[in-house]
Amino acid sequence: MPYLYRNVSCSSRSIPSSKGTVMAALGFLSVGLALVMMKSAFSSERTASASSQPSQTTAYHYAVPFTLALEAATEAVRVCAQHGYLVTATVVDMDGVVQVALRGDGATVHTGESSFEKAFTVVTLGPIFDFDTSGKFFDLVKTNPYAPRLATVRNVMALPGAVAFKSKNAIVGALGVGGAPGGDKDELCARAGVARVADRLPN
Repeated sequence: MPYLYRNVSCSSRSIPSSKGTVMAALGFLSVGLALVMMKSAFSSERTASASSQPSQTTAYHYAVPFTLALEAATEAVRVCAQHGYLVTATVVDMDGVVQVALRGDGATVHTGESSFEKAFTVVTLGPIFDFDTSGKFFDLVKTNPYAPRLATVRNVMALPGAVAFKSKNAIVGALGVGGAPGGDKDELCARAGVARVADRLPN
C-alpha cells in the first residue's frame, strides 16, 4: 500500500556573510530579470481574451477537496504501478502547499522531492506563462533564452511529470509524479490521476 505523508520537513539556513548576501542579491536580480524578459516575450503571443481568464493573481480561489486530491494521487500511483513504475505522486494547492503525497511501494526517497517540484512549478509559473503541464515548461526552457535561469529557482523543476487541476479556466492545483523511467511516463500517470476527478471540479 502507498504511504501517505502527513508532514513536510523544512531545512534551516544559516545567515549569509556580507559577501554571500551580495551574491544572493545578484542571484535574485538575475531571476527577476529573467521573469521580466520572459513575460515581455510572451506578451506578444497572447490574445486579448487571455486577460479575462482567471489566473493566480485574480480573486478566484478554489481548493481541490482532500478526497479528490487523494483519489487523483492514488490513481496516478496505480497507473504507474501497472506499467512497473515505482513512483511518488504529490498534489499541491494553488499556493504550492502540499495537500497529499503518496509514495508507492518501492519508490525511492528522491521521488517525493521531484514529484513536489514538478507540481510546484505548474501552479506557481503556469498561470504566468500559460502552461498547464511541467512538460510544457520543459519545452519552454529549450526554446526561450530566459527560461533556463528561471528553472534554477528553488523548488522549480524543468522536467515533465506534472499536470494542472483546472476550475473555471484557472489552475487550482497540480499533481506531480516522479520515479518512472522518463518524465513523459510520469506525466502520463499524472494525466490519468487528474482525469479521474476532473469532471467533479467546478467548471
